[in-house]
Amino acid sequence: MEHILHALANYQITPWKAVGYLGMVMFTSRWFVQVYATRKHKRVVMPLSFWVLSVFGSILLLAYFVVGKNDSVGILSNLFPVVVSVYNLVMHLRHHKNTTTGDIAA
Repeated sequence: MEHILHALANYQITPWKAVGYLGMVMFTSRWFVQVYATRKHKRVVMPLSFWVLSVFGSILLLAYFVVGKNDSVGILSNLFPVVVSVYNLVMHLRHHKNTTTGDIAA
């Protein structure tokens, strides 16, 4: 217990921890956005802001784990969400463009 109290008393926020915290807040907040959109539309909805928050949150977390922490577990656990989030953001934007222009999605 003394070790925990000592760690809390000497806690410092470094610039890279701030990057990590911002990424964590962005990545977590996307779920509040999704729940709000789903309740508003009364069906499951993944709005554009969900994917934007996912991409930027994942990138910030990945940067924190690569540069700020050099932690292979954090790197591996955030690498896949970056790829999936970017893919889904691109698909979302393509779908929106196709529905706006009337093009048929390929």
